[in-house]
Amino acid sequence: MVQTVQARNVTLRDLIDNFKLELVQDEQFFREWQDDLSSISDAEKAFLDLVKQSYFNLIEYPPLLEKTVQITILSPLLFAGGFFLPPFHIRSEKSIEVTAEDEGIILRGQADLIILKDDLWVLAIESKENSFSVEVGLAQLLTYMLAAPNAKSHPSFGLIVAGGSFMFIKLVCGERNQYGRSRIFEIANPGNELYTVLAILKRLGQL
Repeated sequence: MVQTVQARNVTLRDLIDNFKLELVQDEQFFREWQDDLSSISDAEKAFLDLVKQSYFNLIEYPPLLEKTVQITILSPLLFAGGFFLPPFHIRSEKSIEVTAEDEGIILRGQADLIILKDDLWVLAIESKENSFSVEVGLAQLLTYMLAAPNAKSHPSFGLIVAGGSFMFIKLVCGERNQYGRSRIFEIANPGNELYTVLAILKRLGQL
């Protein structure tokens, strides 16, 4: 009997058991978030400083909900990264489905925001409420990435945004589905870690 599970209810244990998912902790597996990062101009830094100020203004008026995060934090980052311009285009709330061949399990859900380039999923972005950590969205994001149409021929990359926290994911599908994680960037940290987040976004866009 085929079992259907909503992506929002999927756990990492489900993906490990049914989709042979495993975490790779070797630093060489996911170098894209560290090497050859794009430069950030002074104008872009000034823009990101305003985004950071906006964040601190928002948290004074809780709750900071998912759509608010998308509008005030995520959208400016994508705009600055050029993801609203060709060759990229955006499809939001896109339904996905991924099937575990041996286990008779179908996972269904909707990605909050999908960026596509030539029918490849360059970034799958799952925005979560400020009250949740990035760990909450990890299994859901990986579910969406497993459903990418070319997942078995190309690495796919994702970003989880949880309020002021950001974490990048790389997924390589094969006999074993392997994923790696970046460190977590926090908008509230001293300085402005949005500079690095934007540099990584640009780098992944170039790939």
